[in-house]
Amino acid sequence: MSTSTDFPHTRRIPLPLPPASAVTLLGQARECLTEAERDPAPHTRFATAYLAAMRAAAAVLAARGRPHRGRSKPTSVWVLLPSLAPELREWAAFFADCSATRAAVQAGITRQVTQRAADDLVRQAAQFTELVDEIMYEDGL
Repeated sequence: MSTSTDFPHTRRIPLPLPPASAVTLLGQARECLTEAERDPAPHTRFATAYLAAMRAAAAVLAARGRPHRGRSKPTSVWVLLPSLAPELREWAAFFADCSATRAAVQAGITRQVTQRAADDLVRQAAQFTELVDEIMYEDGL
């Protein structure tokens, strides 16, 4: 008897799909990245890339569930993310550090955002979104 034919009909158990809300948010993150990559203005590229990262982080929260907060005020996704996805703690800290610049851009203060800063944030948001995609689909979030 050959060892390669001992178990000819073994089946792989498929991983469960993430919730629809998480899939939608991840799709929105990808759309934002596409928009950010095409935008010629550094300040809007920066803000759109940041939004992409926020939506990717929100997809993780949607997939893993929100931590219990009782009657507390609304909290930033970057504060909530490490409690549900400790493996993304450094990413959450990085994007939290970008929050003030994004708020300035939204307030019309755009001089802080250079072409390089926008390019860097687009690249980092893309890396983060790709990592979230891997976590959601390969690790079976």
